[in-house]
Amino acid sequence: MNLLILSCGTRDKVVQYFKAAFAGEGRVVCTDCSPYAPALYEGDAHYIVPRITQYGYLDVIYDICKKEKISGVLSLIDPELSLIAKHEESFRALGVTVIGSDYALCERTLNKWELYCWMKEHGYPCAKTYMTMEDFRRALELGEISFPVFVKPMKGSASIRIAKAEDMETADFLFSHGEEMIIQEYMAGQEIGADVYIDLFSKEVVSIFTKKKLVMRAGETDKAVSFIDERLLDEIERVVRESGFAGQIDIDIFEKDGTYYFSEVNPRFGGGYPHAYACGADHMLLIKNNLQGKTNARRIGGYEVGKVMMKYNEIMVIDEK
Repeated sequence: MNLLILSCGTRDKVVQYFKAAFAGEGRVVCTDCSPYAPALYEGDAHYIVPRITQYGYLDVIYDICKKEKISGVLSLIDPELSLIAKHEESFRALGVTVIGSDYALCERTLNKWELYCWMKEHGYPCAKTYMTMEDFRRALELGEISFPVFVKPMKGSASIRIAKAEDMETADFLFSHGEEMIIQEYMAGQEIGADVYIDLFSKEVVSIFTKKKLVMRAGETDKAVSFIDERLLDEIERVVRESGFAGQIDIDIFEKDGTYYFSEVNPRFGGGYPHAYACGADHMLLIKNNLQGKTNARRIGGYEVGKVMMKYNEIMVIDEK
């Protein structure tokens, strides 16, 4: 039973946690397109591969699956989630389980407008979002929204090219100088992150960890504190059940005036997942159980609360060759 982690980048902790879970029962193999991805060297084996957009990329991955006798595969970056989900049957033919959600869901979460529309259709509170300047101007005139607002790419991750606009001139400039942009209501409430695991067999949510974000850096949680609100856990379960996610997902939520607003869903491990692991939400073990053909028991909550996570820098030094 061996696991393949694609596009591992700087997610050293994720690789370390998987190695601890698989110790004595399987190997953890990592790939990345850069030899300077430190998480590569945390695995039991590693491969430097082409970029995911390069022709023949998947053939390289399939060859690694065969050579390393891989049982399960997952990716740690958004653009690759759709790619491996789209080719799930090819992986299955090799005896490899794609640990993640299906192609349609991966595409929906990558497109912020589509996710917003789905949330609205299903009655979930979410930040007002506009796809055209005309619709945004009309909403302003009607008093449905006010400045400041966020202007961001319709498709994107890691908070790249997201900017705050305090007036119409700035909003107009940002919107017109980007490709496929949207305008979104500025949420001034408490930002929350949720790390969720949905069992691959039962399709039920078996673990949820929630944290209040204290400091953000480069689109990731830099400092946070764990907490539990049963009402929020119930809402998260309902979203997951109605949408059909599978495996690991990361959810961004805002709390404002007692209401929880769902913002984004990423069907992968988020940058703040080590907080969940440190508090007892071991999702690596849940993945290992699924790869062994076991259905995980439901354990919602039960982790340590009031625990503050603070990220700090580490370095890795390897031989140049």
